[in-house]
Amino acid sequence: MSAIADNSITPMDALTQACARIAPNWPLEQLIAVNPYWNWRDHCYAEASARLAALGHVHCLMPADYYRALWQKPVQAHHLTQAAGELGLDLSAQQLLDAPTPPATRHWYNISDLVDAERPTSAMSWHEEIVHQLSQFCGDLLQQSHGQQINAEHFYQAWLDVTRADRGLAILMDEPRLTDAFASLPNRVEDLVAQAMADLAPDAAQIGDYGVALLLDINGWASSLAWLNWQASLAGQENDALMGLLAARLAWDWILWKLHQTDHWQARWHEQWQTLPALLAHHSAQQQILLVWQRAAEIATQSQLIERLQSPAPATDTGRPALQAAFCIDVRSEVMRRALEAQHSGIQTIGFAGFFGLPLAYRPGGGAMLRPQLPGLLAPTIEVAEDNDDVRLKKAGQRSQWYRFTGSAPTTFTAVESGGLLYLFKLLRQSLFPGTPTHPVNHVAPDAHFTLRQNGQVLDLQSKASLAAGILGAMGLTTELAPRVLLIGHGSTSCNNPQAAGLDCGACGGQTGEINVRVLAQLLNDPQVRDALLQHNIRIESDTRFVAALHNTTTDEIHCFAQQADDLDESVSQWLHRASEQARRERAPALGLAASAPIHKSVLKRSQDWSQVRPEWGLAGNHSFIVAPRQRTRHLNLSGRSFLHDYNWQDDTSFSLLELIMTAPMVVTNWINMQYNASVTSPGKFGSGNKVLHNVVGGNLGVFEGNGGDLRIGLPLQSLHDGKQWIHQPLRLSVFIAAPEAAIMEVYQRHETVRQLVDNDWLYLFRLGDETGPISRLYRNCWSEAPVDSGAENIHRVA
Repeated sequence: MSAIADNSITPMDALTQACARIAPNWPLEQLIAVNPYWNWRDHCYAEASARLAALGHVHCLMPADYYRALWQKPVQAHHLTQAAGELGLDLSAQQLLDAPTPPATRHWYNISDLVDAERPTSAMSWHEEIVHQLSQFCGDLLQQSHGQQINAEHFYQAWLDVTRADRGLAILMDEPRLTDAFASLPNRVEDLVAQAMADLAPDAAQIGDYGVALLLDINGWASSLAWLNWQASLAGQENDALMGLLAARLAWDWILWKLHQTDHWQARWHEQWQTLPALLAHHSAQQQILLVWQRAAEIATQSQLIERLQSPAPATDTGRPALQAAFCIDVRSEVMRRALEAQHSGIQTIGFAGFFGLPLAYRPGGGAMLRPQLPGLLAPTIEVAEDNDDVRLKKAGQRSQWYRFTGSAPTTFTAVESGGLLYLFKLLRQSLFPGTPTHPVNHVAPDAHFTLRQNGQVLDLQSKASLAAGILGAMGLTTELAPRVLLIGHGSTSCNNPQAAGLDCGACGGQTGEINVRVLAQLLNDPQVRDALLQHNIRIESDTRFVAALHNTTTDEIHCFAQQADDLDESVSQWLHRASEQARRERAPALGLAASAPIHKSVLKRSQDWSQVRPEWGLAGNHSFIVAPRQRTRHLNLSGRSFLHDYNWQDDTSFSLLELIMTAPMVVTNWINMQYNASVTSPGKFGSGNKVLHNVVGGNLGVFEGNGGDLRIGLPLQSLHDGKQWIHQPLRLSVFIAAPEAAIMEVYQRHETVRQLVDNDWLYLFRLGDETGPISRLYRNCWSEAPVDSGAENIHRVA
């Protein structure tokens, strides 16, 4: 946050702006990837990095030793000099290699930290106790309220009531004056802020920075409360519960200030406020060399990918496809798409946003809960439920309850105690002799029929046809449809994994894509809808069937939800079987499995092993998003590191689809990329630590690492590191779009969020020209030709 220059801004306004810097974090049952720097996108990456380091000891860059290990593999001298030039530094590669490791730099200290610095090492830490107390309170309050009816005043008053009644805090911290100090606190948030800042803020222009520093102290719960406001904003409302947490954290600092109010303390505190601009400048200067290395690593990767994207693609079959398969753009589908295409030249795969354009909220089991099945950026507009009998709905509810009882780390012990030896034998059988993976919560009957409603009314035929036409047009499936068109969502299978939803489809709100593909297949197979599609100039031949399917990203199996036995002929089934085997063998070495071993059995066991901390690598390694016809990449092995979205600009006459891609999927891929990056560069703040030590908080709120501390967000260490090295290399996302420069520029200029992401270095935006023509980069309203490594190694092409 920039220092607030206008002293007329009230302390309350400044702290409200501080709250606006915290990105949301979704609860476990809807866990999706989030860019933790999302609300810093109006700052350039370098400035945000320096400010976060100074205020919260957050690292946006890797240590110097990590970057030096990249020397020659892949970073070369010309990458370093180019990166230095881009950043305005006149330094040679040798100077960058010889640059000393920056010494540890001090950062902002909240009052609790300053007090701790002068306490005996054997004394209880104020910082740790404050975080623990606030964390336990947040978990209890949110579990009881389920996020409803919480606002700043409610939060703060509830915290005051609990804290004033807790006599143990004074004893634990050996501070008998603490009880009276809590009793003297104002009862309203605004009064607390005004009175505390009158004592604590010698420079009103820096109140916002102080607020950010306080929130970063308990960033996990701050992010959880920010999610409440995110959800409210989707409904056109506001939720200021996060201000209540900030008020409670400020109250702690103010109390410690009053308990230690001496000339020495006042001088030390005032000096820190006066030197904050210098501290920020110092962090910025110290990070310059690291920023050069970070940019050089990105240039090295980009230049090799650019070289590959300019290689000529072989001609492909132009007749009617033998099979079409639409996959989510998730990077894990890149491997499966290649494997499936390798089975027959007439197989055509398509990359599309995983929720398949259906803005759904699903009502599972006929209950009251609505579950979003779309990206967190969007609000659902259509409600879908099954038209099943009451017995089936009751069974679905029982399966869901049993899954909640047995599916997470702490409840497995309760399940064994309750079920006795019979359940213990079931656990052992499942781990030692795994069967076909199933997802109890998302299980839907094979013959389920879905009803779609909007604003409480069943969707009429014309609305269904318009919805279907928009989806088919966006996927490019308006002509030459194959006899079988697979709609393939994805989901993961793991056991004893509280963060399992994070391996499912983020585009489906942290769920599997089963509901979306089954609803869409039902829609497109409906004869009445097909007849109505003729009014949209879309004709679907009578022999074309849409088949819903699910790609299990842990086992690389594709399961089809076909209702008729003849929906898939033998050849299609064989193609899917062989593609799955090929994909498993490609992934095997990264999982430590021998490619010659019985891979299917091994990955199946991993998916149902209660002790497995790494069932799969998820989206680790992601670094690029390519928006182009599949012809541009079909001949390339992109190693499961690229999001692939099919797009043919010649069919997008108004460029409305291009605008949608650049403002939705491109943002979602930025969220995924930055969550993985931040979990590596700053695992203490934006990673969730060692998953072996995870304990679930409040059923679905999140996890602790151990039995307390802050709520842990982001990815666990085991999803990023194999015990020897980082599997995910933190590189900012490179986006490549095959479209006219003018069209890309128009979207970029019209949308502030897109401009911020591009111009402030949160991602890189390139334009793909003709197949062998130059590739250009858009940056700060200008196009420039992207550099290519003519000697790039490891340029893989698919045979």
